[in-house]
Amino acid sequence: MIITVSRQYGAGGGEVARRVAAELGWTYVDNEVVEEVARRAGLTLEEAALRDERGETLLELAARLLSYATPEVSSGPHAQAAAVGERELMRVTEQVVADFAAKGRVVLVGRAAAAILGEREGTLHVRVVSPVDERVRTAAARHGLSREDAEKVVQGMDARRAAYHREHYGRHAGDAAHYDLVVNTGRLGLDGAVAAIVAEVRRRGW
Repeated sequence: MIITVSRQYGAGGGEVARRVAAELGWTYVDNEVVEEVARRAGLTLEEAALRDERGETLLELAARLLSYATPEVSSGPHAQAAAVGERELMRVTEQVVADFAAKGRVVLVGRAAAAILGEREGTLHVRVVSPVDERVRTAAARHGLSREDAEKVVQGMDARRAAYHREHYGRHAGDAAHYDLVVNTGRLGLDGAVAAIVAEVRRRGW
């Protein structure tokens, strides 16, 4: 049994996932994915995090990622090197997500886990959302930003996460059809969102 949690930035998805895992007695998995990807790919944690759910290129990481490549590939154009490097990093990320899922009774946060695991049996795909005004207030409070700067942060994170899903999986992260359950923390609050997810898990007999 696996729960994947996709979330809008500032909607409280990470906290919801953490509480769900605690209530069910399951394993909460978030940054552990990035740490394991970094270990397997031979990157620093900071380097791996640069590509996490973002649409930016990896030109600066191509040489490290392609240390295994043929001379012809590694000496080719930077754009080609970056493309091959990203494919390898995505392969590693997908394998890490699958390996965590294989352990069962885990709550996986982000990393396009819903797209990676797809229709896998025993998986509950959840999307956590909230009105943009509330997400902006959360970002402002969390980072000590002005409203204007917080809006830029929220818009930037939304754009990067959308690009990550679109470029690698050809799907819109916000499409409710990709999920079994969509919870709005702006309406339900964190407690209500947790209760809704746990109730669905219980309904499934997990």
